[in-house]
Amino acid sequence: MKFTNTKVQMMQNVHLAPETDEDDLYSGYNDYNPIYDIEELENDAAFQQAVRTSHGRRPPITAKISSTAVTRPIATGYGSKTSLASSIGRPMTGAIQDGVTRPMTAVRAAGFTKAALRGSAFDPLSQSRGPASPLEAKKKDSPEEKIKQLEKEVNELVEESCIANSCGDLKLALEKAKDAGRKERVLVRQREQVTTPENINLDLTYSVLFNLASQYSVNEMYAEALNTYQVIVKNKMFSNAGILKMNMGNIYLKQRNYSKAIKFYRMALDQVPSVNKQMRIKIMQNIGVTFIQAGQYSDAINSYEHIMSMAPNLKAGYNLTICYFAIGDREKMKKAFQKLITVPLEIDEDKYISPSDDPHTNLVTEAIKNDHLRQMERERCVEVVKASQYVELANDLEINKAVTYLRQKDYNQAVEILKVLEKKDNRVKSAAATNLSALYYMGKDFAQASSYADIAVNSDRYNPAALTNKGNTVFANGDYEKAAEFYKEALRNDSSCTEALYNIGLTYEKLNRLDEALDCFLKLHAILRNSAEVLYQIANIYELMENPSQAIEWLMQVVSVIPTDPQVLSKLGELYDREGDKSQAFQYYYESYRYFPCNIEVIEWLGAYYIDTQFWEKAIQYFERASLIQPTQVKWQLMVASCFRRSGNYQKALDTYKDTHRKFPENVECLRFLVRLCTDLGLKDAQEYARKLKRLEKMKEIREQRIKSGRDGSGGSRGKREGSASGDSGQNYSASSKGERLSARLRALPGTNEPYESSSNKEIDASYVDPLGPQIERPKTAAKKRIDEDDFADEELGDDLLPE
Repeated sequence: MKFTNTKVQMMQNVHLAPETDEDDLYSGYNDYNPIYDIEELENDAAFQQAVRTSHGRRPPITAKISSTAVTRPIATGYGSKTSLASSIGRPMTGAIQDGVTRPMTAVRAAGFTKAALRGSAFDPLSQSRGPASPLEAKKKDSPEEKIKQLEKEVNELVEESCIANSCGDLKLALEKAKDAGRKERVLVRQREQVTTPENINLDLTYSVLFNLASQYSVNEMYAEALNTYQVIVKNKMFSNAGILKMNMGNIYLKQRNYSKAIKFYRMALDQVPSVNKQMRIKIMQNIGVTFIQAGQYSDAINSYEHIMSMAPNLKAGYNLTICYFAIGDREKMKKAFQKLITVPLEIDEDKYISPSDDPHTNLVTEAIKNDHLRQMERERCVEVVKASQYVELANDLEINKAVTYLRQKDYNQAVEILKVLEKKDNRVKSAAATNLSALYYMGKDFAQASSYADIAVNSDRYNPAALTNKGNTVFANGDYEKAAEFYKEALRNDSSCTEALYNIGLTYEKLNRLDEALDCFLKLHAILRNSAEVLYQIANIYELMENPSQAIEWLMQVVSVIPTDPQVLSKLGELYDREGDKSQAFQYYYESYRYFPCNIEVIEWLGAYYIDTQFWEKAIQYFERASLIQPTQVKWQLMVASCFRRSGNYQKALDTYKDTHRKFPENVECLRFLVRLCTDLGLKDAQEYARKLKRLEKMKEIREQRIKSGRDGSGGSRGKREGSASGDSGQNYSASSKGERLSARLRALPGTNEPYESSSNKEIDASYVDPLGPQIERPKTAAKKRIDEDDFADEELGDDLLPE
């Protein structure tokens, strides 16, 4: 029974679950906290009291209790008493309600203080408090400040070391570099104590070590320099340190350890990327120099050949030529030298010459070409040299300046500079007078040339250029024996003076001492193997010695040097023509005509050749060109008409004769051909041309009688009248001037007795002289010009100049 009662009590405390498992989706919407019930606030005495007084003001919040408000029971709409957390009916800050802590919030609004209630001004930003207190100064003895100060001292020592090196004080530079190294090590230790090793200044360490190695190297402490470079190279933290192996290679090269030098150069070459071409070229040049000093010329040639194919420069080309000379390969040496002379000089002497055809650019260049800045630039160079330790080179620079003006054909400026230098010491005076003598000689002012040549010789009796110029002025006056003496004296002073040797050969040729002249030119040929002028003179002397086979042989060598010289080709054609080899003569005459189609002698020979071979149409082309070159000479048009008649084109021949008659109405020969041709063709114009011919012949007879009576009256006897035509032919060709030569080809043309051909044996005028052919009688001009002795030997102005 007792058990049953206990069971009944337990069942009373058990709440059964609802029969359905589904939750009510809309349950709880009408439930709310009775604290927020404001319908009965008007009847709440405590709330009304709090509103009217400060009784309900919330006290300050403390951390000791979760809430400072006293809970008061209030009446709600539901008729129950509920405690109110605060006097305003909301939970207190920091209070715990329903297991949730309310976050802390501000006690009062921004800018609101109790002082405002006592009449203080509104100051939300607290500006009335005055300026803020200064920041606390950092302590100078802090580790960070010590590190920064020490780093600054290291940088200053490195800079002082570099400055001392640039000033030439190598010992001081080394001491400063060592001090920088010691302080840098102290800096590294201090930084490791304060910060992590990753914060070490690697750039500063690299600069200190590199400067120290450089100073060891310039002080010839090579072992210490190599050890320092090894420290840098082996440190993997330094990027691009491998390029310093080139400096190590330089040190080994100075120690003449060529194998190690090449090894380190090649290691440095592997470290340089392919995009850095300039650095790679410099390293390869060092490799080539090392091979040359080691005597391995073949390996050096490989390096320099690669350089000349990639980026040619003067040093590489010069060294390549020397290497081929060392191994005795002449052909490759010639090719290397040809590559060398094609390398640009990389100087800015032509920077005021516009390379484009842009008119605006040309105007700008012309405007600044001689402005004040340009003039100052010209003077600066000489002034700087005069103020330096190389003051003796200033005059040489002035000489080069004058030579530059000569190259630019600014002769007035050159003469002004040389006349100023004429007042200097004897050496400069002699050089300036030599150039002035050459200038006046080329201007054919032989009196001034002789005067300045005397000044040059008196200033320096051992100046071969001055003696050569003096000989030139004497040669121009026709005193060949005395000219030869000056040339001989120049050769005694300088046996390598090629100008004097060349000119003495010309002098012996003038004196008809052909054997001595030939000996001079053969000696000169041994010095200047490929000089076209020397080869031509040798051929000319053999021709004067009546040895045409030798002359042809030497002229062939001239053609191998300059294959496009029209005068040499025509000379070869002339020699072959004398030998009777018409085919070879035609080949060289035709080549000469192809390169220079204005040589009357060549045109005349080719026209006569085609007449001999009866190719009248081709002969017409050459005679027409001759008529264009010499339009005032009637003979060429008569030859054209004759070729038309011989080819059977009588109408074209008649038209040509008529055109010639209009241009030369007083030419008897042309009228005679017109009368005969018109008569044979049955034209009415024959009578008119016959009347003109009769009138001209009568006037000619009267003119001859007057001349004859005048000679008889004066009692003098004169030679044949210039320009008179023979009675048989009646040709009225103009008189031949000095320099004409007979044309055997045209005089011997067949059919001269035929009715439509001239029966005269008058030669055709061939007074035209080729302006491009080499001249053989004018001596060379020598003028002193100084160039940098480290790069080139002294040159002579006018080596390739011959009188016109």
